[in-house]
Amino acid sequence: MNRLCHIEIDERGLVRPTPEIEQERRVAIFDLLEDNSFALPLRDGRPVPPGPYRLGLAIRDGRLVFDISDEAAEKVGEFHLSLGPFRQVVKDYFQICESYFEAVKRLPPSQIEAIDMARRGIHNEGARVLQERLSGKALVDVDTARRLFTLICVLHWG
Repeated sequence: MNRLCHIEIDERGLVRPTPEIEQERRVAIFDLLEDNSFALPLRDGRPVPPGPYRLGLAIRDGRLVFDISDEAAEKVGEFHLSLGPFRQVVKDYFQICESYFEAVKRLPPSQIEAIDMARRGIHNEGARVLQERLSGKALVDVDTARRLFTLICVLHWG
């Protein structure tokens, strides 16, 4: 029950993604829905609405918005995170992804592997930042945080 069953990205005001970015988004959503761990912690001693949950992600007024509903689409919560802590890691992630996409076109496998390892390291750092920022708001495992970080990057695109 502690999982996401639906994910929606609010695209209002977002720049149209490149095919590579759109593919990253599709894969992240597919992987998230296949396997994730998402729970809402107790707050002020109040009972937590049971999952599975529907998640809406958006950027509004310069903040990352998590809009959470139950399976029947009844709103159960919303929280906003500052984008500041994500800016540098998202920038680094986009730069390394650009290098990776270019490397795939022209470099030997050994060099592609080195760039991919760096890309995964930055991705892990983004997941760690997200888990810290979600503390007290939502509980997610590392794989879920990694996939959610990919979606945060998609929201930052452009």
